[in-house]
Amino acid sequence: IHPFARQGMEMAKPKRFFVRHDGEDTDLTESLSATEFFGERAWTAAYKLKTPGVYIFASVPEPYYESSEDSWIIHYAKTVVAAFGAEDGWDEPLGLPMEIIPLSRPFANYAGNVFSGRVLRNGKPLPDALVEVEFLNRDDRRVAPNVYFETQTVKTDSNGVFVFGIPWAGWWGFSAIGEGAEKISRDGEDKPVELGGVIWVEFREPVIKK
Repeated sequence: IHPFARQGMEMAKPKRFFVRHDGEDTDLTESLSATEFFGERAWTAAYKLKTPGVYIFASVPEPYYESSEDSWIIHYAKTVVAAFGAEDGWDEPLGLPMEIIPLSRPFANYAGNVFSGRVLRNGKPLPDALVEVEFLNRDDRRVAPNVYFETQTVKTDSNGVFVFGIPWAGWWGFSAIGEGAEKISRDGEDKPVELGGVIWVEFREPVIKK
């Protein structure tokens, strides 16, 4: 999706959807059901948290062809949920081809915090990588001053690390972009593949007691 502009993109059922908890992966692909998000097909699932721990949910999508860029896009997305007071293991890599490893705790954050992460491609830090940052805009009254403001961008340093300050509350998506080593054929012609490592993090305001 283009979350700030509230533009959906047609999504095929993911190849794999899973959760990691206590070092073990549980496949949840068959629990997915079709839904709609920003006017396009998307996928949803329900999962009951039963024991303390950190749960890392991740999806492995089918390649998506973007005609405007004449390339395939594969973005591996994840989010982290903590339950019943536990918070160990939120920086555990999942071993995805492109992945952001959080260096800041990726849950229970305030708006105004900074968020930092390390970008890994095939398990190795990726220097000078572009990281796109967007707010999940659920209010059609909220508009950017112009198109440049919709996507914020930062780059990783020589160790693959980036830092970004969060200006207001809500869900924010961080997408590290890199080019895949392999190409995928379309109409008999090999096309480049854009790999993305995505993490979604929520930032909130303090609760005011009444």
